[in-house]
Parts: sequence; structure tokens; C-alpha cells
Amino acid sequence: MDSAAVRLRMVEKIAAQGVSNPVVLRAMSEVERHLFVDSALVNQAYEDTSLPIGLGQTISKPSVVARMIALLLDVAPSGRLGRVLEIGTGCGYQAAVLSRVASEVYSMERLQGLHDKARSNLRPLRIPNIHLLLGDGMLGYPAGGPYAAIISAAGGDQLPQPWLDQLAVGGRLVAPVVVAGGKQALVVVDKTRQGYSQQLLEAVHFVPLKSGLA
Repeated sequence: MDSAAVRLRMVEKIAAQGVSNPVVLRAMSEVERHLFVDSALVNQAYEDTSLPIGLGQTISKPSVVARMIALLLDVAPSGRLGRVLEIGTGCGYQAAVLSRVASEVYSMERLQGLHDKARSNLRPLRIPNIHLLLGDGMLGYPAGGPYAAIISAAGGDQLPQPWLDQLAVGGRLVAPVVVAGGKQALVVVDKTRQGYSQQLLEAVHFVPLKSGLA
């Protein structure tokens, strides 16, 4: 599939929706999303929609991936991120985008089948700064921290304390959380020497955050 032209149109639509960070838009234009979806869905790879990736999970909408990464970069003084912890590797697409804007990406997945799928998807790309981890994302990965940024592709009733503990001072966390009525919204948490500040942003729809391995 020659995806360059359709990828460019995808990025133009993302920009039209308000994501203006050139680092994010460049990363979105460089990563071939069709490599991360099942062959039957390749023709939908560059539409702004979530797609099933197996085991009841989905690949996030491109606009949501771009929005969340742009939020992380908003507080990156150099315009790039340091070490990032991603909760929910899924098929590996968001990790590939993050690898273009961060020094290191530690990506955790609790489902063995998706961990293996992400590894298979990413192996041919030979991206040296992605570290795929099979583990309980709610516990984070302290060995890689502290993190300049933490991003989650699953939402729970509250943010796990290990994430907050592993976030560096000056770092930012972006994740969905469950709000009134059982809906989800994006939350942004900044960690300072004085504590934490939190912003609740727009409604989103992600898979539920769960603990344990499967």
C-alpha cells in the first residue's frame, strides 16, 4: 500500500481539528498506521476512527493519539520528551508515534496476545528506543522512571497511585478517567515540587483500565 498521500490527508484533518504542534504532525505523517491493523481493515487505516485489534481492544483514533501526545509536548521545554511510560501497548501504533517525539518509550501491555502482536508489528521497523513490557499497567514500571510523561490508552475510576509516584517533577500525565454518569474524559496531571495540578478536558471513549495479566 502506498500510504503517503492518504497519510498526508489524515494529518491535514488532524491539524484542522486543532493539533498544531509540528513535531506531533510530523510523527503522525511518518508512522504507517496500516502496518498496525489487520489486513481486512487496511482500507480504513487512515480514517479518523478506532479499529478492532483483537481481544476486545482497539487502536485509538489518529486524532486522539495526536491530541494526547500534543498535550504531553505542551510542557516539554525542548520540544521533545524524555522517557515516556505508555500504559496499553495494544498493536504498537501509538508507541511508534511516541518513539518519534521521545528519547525512550516504555510501553506496557497486560494481554499476552497483544504484547506479542505489537512485538511482531514493530520488529520489522527496528525502532531502537521502544521497550515493550508484559505486565500490569496499573503498577507502572518503576525501573524505567521517573518519567517525563505518562500516557494511558485505558481509563479507570481514578489514576493509579504508582503512575503519580513514577512521574518526574515537571512531568505530565495524560489519561482517560471515568467521570459522572460513567462517561470518560481526558485528564491532564502536572507534577510540581508542591504537588499535583489537574485539568479535566473533553469527553473520550477508551477501553476500561484493568489490572492483572491475561
